[in-house]
Formats: sequence, structure tokens, C-alpha cells
Amino acid sequence: MKILMVCLGNICRSPLAEGILKSKATTYQIFVDSAGTSAYHVDNQPDERSIIVAEKHGINISNQRARKFIAADFDNFDIIYAMDESNFHDIVKLSRNNSDKQKVRMILNEIHPNKNNSVPDPYYGGNEGFENVFQMLDEACEIIIKKYAI
Repeated sequence: MKILMVCLGNICRSPLAEGILKSKATTYQIFVDSAGTSAYHVDNQPDERSIIVAEKHGINISNQRARKFIAADFDNFDIIYAMDESNFHDIVKLSRNNSDKQKVRMILNEIHPNKNNSVPDPYYGGNEGFENVFQMLDEACEIIIKKYAI
């Protein structure tokens, strides 16, 4: 199983989701990566606040580097989780066929099926926003690991 987490810049939400799911998947055959729908931060580390909140929970994401989502990701991943509706639509625009589109899901639908709730972007908020996002993603990743653990 290969899972890709996607947000806008790949420095706040998706690196956290990648780190959280990786931390839960250590004994399972699940590959996790993350990407952004924009190229604003390519090759940058995650936002310092994401790194700090992850470390607070025993997860090191400081070695991650931002990259842009590309159409080839549809070939390389089984499931692509979007953090919000804008990311979802940007990913779907790059899909080449129905099979690609079916791989794209809203991550919070794992907690609240068919609600299409968005993970709020904490970038312009304070540290509290990063903790809130961590908690949402942790809950979603707990469900994901239970669904797809092999």
C-alpha cells in the first residue's frame, strides 16, 4: 500500500500527515509520502511550527523536503489524500482517467464520511492551530492504519 498526503505547499499539513501515518505504520507494509499542489516551497523543510508540534508528539519530520504533486503520482500511489477541497480539485484536474480520480480522497472523510471537511491551513495562525491540525490528522491516520494495515 502506498499513500500520498497532499496540501497546498507541502510544509504544514501534509508533512504532519506523512509523519503521523509513518509513525503508526512502522510494523506494516505501508509507504507514505507527501506533496503540495503548488511549487512555492519545493525542497524546503516543513514549517518550523509543524516540526515542533510533531516533535512534541515524538515524531521527527525535519528530514522531509517539500515537493510538487505531479501526474506520475497517480501511477506511484494507491491512495491520495487531499487536506482540503481546493487541493482535492487541483489534484483531480491533473487526473488522466477515472482510475486516477478514484484514488483521490479527502482525509477527514476517514473520520466524518462524505462530509468533505477540510483540514484548516494553520500557516497564518498561531501554534495552537498546528496542534489542532495535528490532532485531526492523528485521528484520521489512526483510522487509515486500521483500514489498510497488512
